[in-house]
Amino acid sequence: MKLLSILAVAVGGSLLALLIMLLIKAQASKEGVATGLVNGQLSACSPKPNCVNSEADSGADKWVAPLTYAGSADAAWQRLQQVIQAQGGVLVRVDGDYLAATFSSNLFGFVDDFEARLDAAQGVIQLRSASRVGQSDLGANRTRVAQLRQRFSAP
Repeated sequence: MKLLSILAVAVGGSLLALLIMLLIKAQASKEGVATGLVNGQLSACSPKPNCVNSEADSGADKWVAPLTYAGSADAAWQRLQQVIQAQGGVLVRVDGDYLAATFSSNLFGFVDDFEARLDAAQGVIQLRSASRVGQSDLGANRTRVAQLRQRFSAP
């Protein structure tokens, strides 16, 4: 019985420590800004598995296709902004053919950066979505881009 009590205290303490660590990391994710453009392109992902990118060479495991559109580049750019906001994103910066937005997780409020670059000459919108902190995002950024793509393509 005493062993069970000790085990219960140890497990409870570990869970409390994990919860505190997650809250600290979530708070840390609120600091910072999107990386922005590097030589006119979206920056590459870090080696961590918490980023996807359609433009910079970040490796096959991080690659996503850019958004394609038909018709007006301006209309597509406006549509993307509407879709980002409808999906819960907050537009932080819209500057010509570049935009930055943030998305926050529901549970702890972790902040992820979403960036896009309109490439009107190619008829595509390049995308980058990355977590600000932590190692893994459990596929959240890839899922976000897939959902955004689906909404963007919907009539």
